[in-house]
Amino acid sequence: MAVQILLKSLKGELRRHRRRLYEFFGSDRYSHPALDQVDQKLEKYLPYENGFFIEAGANDGFSQSNTYYFERFLNWRGILVEPIPELHEKCVKERPNSIVFNCALVPIDYEGQSVTMLYSNLMSLVREAQKSEAADLEHVRRGMEVQNIKEIYKIEVPARTLTSILNEVGVKEIDLFSLDVEGYELSVLKGLDLNKYRPKYILIEAKFRNEIESYLTEHGYEAIDELSRHDILYSGSSDS
Repeated sequence: MAVQILLKSLKGELRRHRRRLYEFFGSDRYSHPALDQVDQKLEKYLPYENGFFIEAGANDGFSQSNTYYFERFLNWRGILVEPIPELHEKCVKERPNSIVFNCALVPIDYEGQSVTMLYSNLMSLVREAQKSEAADLEHVRRGMEVQNIKEIYKIEVPARTLTSILNEVGVKEIDLFSLDVEGYELSVLKGLDLNKYRPKYILIEAKFRNEIESYLTEHGYEAIDELSRHDILYSGSSDS
């Protein structure tokens, strides 16, 4: 087991060094980690440099990231949110030009100071994000299988609203808000004051699309593109 873990770690480091070498010479060949080429599809809407992003569900800062390419090649800066401590530590190292928060995002009326989560790497989730305990367990078990994870665990993490984070950072404009929290998306959105902070585009991996769409429509957003089977792009601009 220890040998397998070591080999996996070494392979990861080799891939990372190869990516950095290509980036040093200006090549983005290994710098598009988003699933289904979502980061490349986003360039159609965000083809410029020096933008600002938020990515919730940041994982290690690279794996399946929708914002990594924008930071590395278009000089974007932003906020990354990752609640699992071991993933947060990796994210801080991978994305030194971003501000990385270790917390779970919650709605404005959330009363607790922490949130219970189930770890399953890229498929980690807030308890009952899938609407039931049974659905949560099925989700993380499926995550174990597809990611070859040996163990899942329960963990308490700090809870914050996204508005509180944006207030702390002093954000003025947001070009892209990428939201992928395994079914907890609506709760996260309810912790964002859309009257004060209005991302130009909101990209959501929307498992429960109807409830998300209803909420965003009430706040002046509309779905403008499906970048994958689950990734829906919303715009708050009437001329998009």
